[in-house]
Amino acid sequence: MANNAETNLEKSKEQLEKMGVTVNGDLLEKIVKRLGIANQSLDASLVSASDKSELDRVRTNFLVKKLEQTDDAVCDAAIAEVMEKMKEFKQKRRAAAYYLLTEKFGREDVYMK
Repeated sequence: MANNAETNLEKSKEQLEKMGVTVNGDLLEKIVKRLGIANQSLDASLVSASDKSELDRVRTNFLVKKLEQTDDAVCDAAIAEVMEKMKEFKQKRRAAAYYLLTEKFGREDVYMK
């Protein structure tokens, strides 16, 4: 993994552990690897909870396309729940948010193939 990806992995794991999540290191590593170019810049590796268009992208590009969730209302509620869990963090790591969403929908199989 590139240095930026390693930093993202470490910081995401720290956030999850601070929230009391027992982290599956293999799953988190695969999520970070699949983020690809989002690991290249700090801005891209974060989720802005106050930006509706950003949250819409999380729903469309991650929950719908990656985790195959089809109910927008359920997706929006899940995103809101995760953002609430992460509210203590000014910089919410995308990999940590995706990890929580993956667990919430029980879709670890998407990454653990």
